[in-house]
Amino acid sequence: MDLLAKEGFKPEGLDVSEKMIALARSRNPEWNFYHEDICSYLLSEKYDFISAWDSIWHIPLDEQVSVISKLARALNPDGIMIFSFGGVNGPGNHSDDTMGPMMYYSSLGINGFIQVFLDNGCTIKHLEFDQYPELHTYIVAQKIA
Repeated sequence: MDLLAKEGFKPEGLDVSEKMIALARSRNPEWNFYHEDICSYLLSEKYDFISAWDSIWHIPLDEQVSVISKLARALNPDGIMIFSFGGVNGPGNHSDDTMGPMMYYSSLGINGFIQVFLDNGCTIKHLEFDQYPELHTYIVAQKIA
């Protein structure tokens, strides 16, 4: 977020974890941080840049389309969204404790996420499996002006 601010952006953050929001506020009290659930939170602003890195895959599978659509609609024309997800072939979900605590993961699959962005007026600028052979994948999407 410091890099974004240095480049002229006005960073904001949203997290369902009260502790993460408190930590973010303690480090950058001049920025807006929202203790909210992205599944139900109504975005009232438009943004030039949205990052959803290693976050949205922890929401329920049946919320994926509505959340990604909401974020894509919140982009200004030519706005960019960077979004990471599990790069599987089709939709699915699972839980595991690979990272320590039991965590829930879900994904619409590669084509599912691409379709949601296309349906919401975005074009895909980049897709990468950035931790091969892991399935960690990210998309750079741009709102069509």
